[in-house]
Amino acid sequence: METENAQVLGTRRYGVKPAVERQVSKDEFVTQNFHLNRAYIYAKERGGKEADLLLDEMKRRYAWYRENWRMLPARAIKEKAGNTFVDKFKVPPLSIDIELAAICNLVCPFCFRQWIATPDKCMDSSLAFKLIDQAVELGVPSIKFNWRGEPMMHPKLAELINYAKKKGILETIINTNATLLNHSASVQLIEAGLDILIYSFDGGTEESYNQMRPGRFKSNSFNKVYKNIQDFEKLRTKMGAVFPFTKIQMVLTEETFSEQEEYYNLFQDCVDEVTTTAYMERGGNMKVLQPEEHSELIAALPEGQTDLDNVRYWKEVDGDLYLETGRLPCEQPFQRLMISYDGRVFMCCIDWGNEHPVGYVAGDYFTKGDADYEMVMDRARNNKRGFDSMNLDMPSRYTNPEKKVRSLADIWNGREINAVRELHVNGKLETVPVCKKCTFVDTYSWKKIR
Repeated sequence: METENAQVLGTRRYGVKPAVERQVSKDEFVTQNFHLNRAYIYAKERGGKEADLLLDEMKRRYAWYRENWRMLPARAIKEKAGNTFVDKFKVPPLSIDIELAAICNLVCPFCFRQWIATPDKCMDSSLAFKLIDQAVELGVPSIKFNWRGEPMMHPKLAELINYAKKKGILETIINTNATLLNHSASVQLIEAGLDILIYSFDGGTEESYNQMRPGRFKSNSFNKVYKNIQDFEKLRTKMGAVFPFTKIQMVLTEETFSEQEEYYNLFQDCVDEVTTTAYMERGGNMKVLQPEEHSELIAALPEGQTDLDNVRYWKEVDGDLYLETGRLPCEQPFQRLMISYDGRVFMCCIDWGNEHPVGYVAGDYFTKGDADYEMVMDRARNNKRGFDSMNLDMPSRYTNPEKKVRSLADIWNGREINAVRELHVNGKLETVPVCKKCTFVDTYSWKKIR
């Protein structure tokens, strides 16, 4: 079976790597401690099924979800199940991402937010609760409560996480910059039953962090955020909690690439997993190559090419260099759905500008249109505080689905997303404009230069 799985999965490369391999993987850790998962605890309290049978059933569901995160897209691609994907495999989204907050309180220079207009808005709580209900009905095992912004800026984050756990969602996740992770918020997240907490913290030193993670409306500092992360670990221990599993990640730019060892040393004792992420171009044209590396890539270019301006390259976290040799079908349309703050639904987390909607679960956009985006553009043009470092373009609008509110289930097996799946499995993903310009390293095949 392992050989068959390897053949199906192929040789796709991923941009995220742990700094040190854990003896027990995250999935094994979650499974071993599933008796402490808040979804199981709530279900056991409700009764109706013997506790051991209930626990085994939930563990099997979780194992199915994790195994199929990579395997299901690979099988769909191999079997060319594009517009027939849902009908053939009879599966829900393995995860949905609910954008509780599109707003962020930092202005990181490598972020899409600096180049693509992104509204400073939060999702209406009533819509978020409805989405959780729909996810449960659909059989979704995992919900991430953020997308483009800082989820801790939503006032009901912990309440929504706890609601999802009471409804039986197996895995709840947030990514946070930890600037707002004070004692009270930490207690609320732990008590809510959050399963996975992913910190975004860029810099192995105070100097590089302060450069890569500047505050937007007020100053931000390495020492404050580092202390928040340390204090969270102390609090989790004090409360006798195992969850949330904590992970921290750093994007590797020219400033941070050489700081990977310092980064690991900073966090090895206060998070469960330390990871680094290869830089993915987001509009800022940030430098990641040393002069000698630039020369190596130039020397490896096909005959007739003399510069890297129109060539995709990749510097892996271990320093290996790669040149693109082609495209691969994306996994995301077979894994997940993303719901923006205004109820538009998308198929990919890299669609930062909400350029390719595949449906609507709320009708806000029908009346407001792009007013929220145009407001951001206006504030940036006038150098308003919090917008003065932005050099923005309006997002493109590549699709225009029927303006009709539909359920997540209908959208998951809808005409719009199935059309994209069909193009991907048949090697025509570059006919989809938002996919053609994607910089996600997972969707390319690569030739190793060194």
